[in-house]
Amino acid sequence: MAISSTSGSPTSSRWDVAAIRAGASVALVFAVPFSIAARIFSDSGLAVILSLCAAIGFLLGAAVAAWHQQRRTPLSHAIVTAALSYIIPQTVFIIIKLARGGEVRWLGVFFNLTVTLTVGVIGGFIGSTMQKNGAVPKGRRS
Repeated sequence: MAISSTSGSPTSSRWDVAAIRAGASVALVFAVPFSIAARIFSDSGLAVILSLCAAIGFLLGAAVAAWHQQRRTPLSHAIVTAALSYIIPQTVFIIIKLARGGEVRWLGVFFNLTVTLTVGVIGGFIGSTMQKNGAVPKGRRS
């Protein structure tokens, strides 16, 4: 599953790196701050609302990736974007927590990954629908 950003034509690689990058940027900007805030307020009812906001951020990022991709694989681009946008920051958070001697709640990590992948699928359908309805991302010609 190599991701190559050098391409002569839109279909020379399995992955549209620009689309994944665009979607991941959106997901990281919207989801990660809410995820961090949810950890800070984990003992209050606010954590649930913040976690839902983070899930919406992953959904938006996945939808952007699915909408921007030009490989005719919106669902796989959305899922990969959501997964990478969750796994990379989560790995950093886990390393920091372990370095500080904290305990990692692995069940929570995998549950949140499942939620992220689920909203990634929904985002893939949203992006696919946008493409099918003729919506074209800014800067791209039909």
